[in-house]
Amino acid sequence: MKPRFFDSIDWSHAWFAPVHQAAQKLLTAADWRQQLNQLASQARLQNHLGLPLQFIPQEALPEGIAYEAHISVSGQVPTRDNLHDFFNALVWLTFPRIKRQLNALQAAQIASLGIGKSRGPARDAATIFDENAALLVVENSVEGFALLDALRAHEWQSVFVVQADKFERCAEVWSFGHALMEKLVQPYKAITAHTWVVVVEADYFVFDRADKCNYLDQQVATQLMHHQLTTADYTPLPVLGIPGWWSQQDPAFYADQQVFRPKRRV
Repeated sequence: MKPRFFDSIDWSHAWFAPVHQAAQKLLTAADWRQQLNQLASQARLQNHLGLPLQFIPQEALPEGIAYEAHISVSGQVPTRDNLHDFFNALVWLTFPRIKRQLNALQAAQIASLGIGKSRGPARDAATIFDENAALLVVENSVEGFALLDALRAHEWQSVFVVQADKFERCAEVWSFGHALMEKLVQPYKAITAHTWVVVVEADYFVFDRADKCNYLDQQVATQLMHHQLTTADYTPLPVLGIPGWWSQQDPAFYADQQVFRPKRRV
C-alpha cells in the first residue's frame, strides 16, 4: 500500500492519547474520510444548529465563504488529506461538544463583525483554543491549586520537578488543539500549548479514560458557553516539559530559558 500522510505518527506518545482511540478506527480504512463520515453518522454528531456533521473535500467549500461560517450554516467540515485536518477530524470525534461550541463562537463573531484582516479578540481567542489548546485538569484542593499557581507564575522547576508527582495523581494534561498535535508529530522542545484550566473533584481521577473524556467534553463546552473568551484566559505550557512526556527531562533540559522562560515583570 502506498504510504499515507499519517503513517509516520508514533501513537505511543502521551500527547496523542486523547485522540488515539478515534484514530484507530480510521488508520486501517481504505478511504479514511469515508470512514470518518460513517463514524460521525454513527455518533450522531451535529453542529450547534443541530445539523448533521459531515466531512467534505476542501474544494467543496464555496468561494468567498469563511471556513467556520460554512460549518455553522451547513454542518459540513472542509477536510484535506493532511495532518492538520486529520487531527481536526479526530478532535471532532473525541470532543464534539467543545468543537461545536467553538464553532458557534467563531460563527457568531463572523456574523457580527464580518471577515477582515483581523479576526477580533473573541474570534482570535476561539481560534487559539481550537488550534493550540491543552486542557489542564487540576484537583479542587490545596495541592491542585499550588501546581496551578506555579504554572501561572512560570515557576517551571516547581511545576515540572518539585511537583512532578502530582501529574496523573491530582493533575492531568489533555492535548486538544489540532495544530498542536500536528506539530507534535515531529516534536521539538519549544512547542508550547495554550492551557485551559478545568477544576475537578478528586473522584475524577478514578474515572476510566472514556468517562474522563466525556466529562471534560461536557464541562469545557459549558464553560465556553458561559464565558466571554479572551486571549488572557490562557497560560503557556511547554508540553515536552510535562513529566513523562519526553525522555530527556534532565536538569539541563529544564534549565533552558529559551523555552522555560521566566514570567515577564510588568
